[in-house]
Amino acid sequence: MGATTSARSGAFTIGQLSRLTGVNIENIRYFEKVGLLSAPPRTEGGHRSYATEHVRTLAFIRRGRELGFTPTEVRALLELHQPGKVSCCEVQEIAAHHLDRVRAKIADLARLERLLAETIDRCSGEAAPECPVLDMIDHTG
Repeated sequence: MGATTSARSGAFTIGQLSRLTGVNIENIRYFEKVGLLSAPPRTEGGHRSYATEHVRTLAFIRRGRELGFTPTEVRALLELHQPGKVSCCEVQEIAAHHLDRVRAKIADLARLERLLAETIDRCSGEAAPECPVLDMIDHTG
């Protein structure tokens, strides 16, 4: 069956699913193994046959991971995304917890930026017996 025919019928091979979603094949298999992505039916030849719903779910997983949600959070969000299970309160709680982590990372990066800028400013750029940047990296105490 060609790619065009299978796309029309909603049956996709794992390679087609990978190309459609930008998720590599190994990750697709992993997501199936850990239960984030439901196992698709198999053809008579034993090949996986993914449906449009798999495309949507995999795109959701990929986007959630791009936004930095943990696999556990993505799993919870997927469960809450099911018809009849949407709980904006629970989704808000997950997102708020994630936002706290993002803000902490931003604060850590801002501190790192200041430290690097200050250290680089102290560096003469000349041949010298000591280098503030190397000293900062080698600092053990």
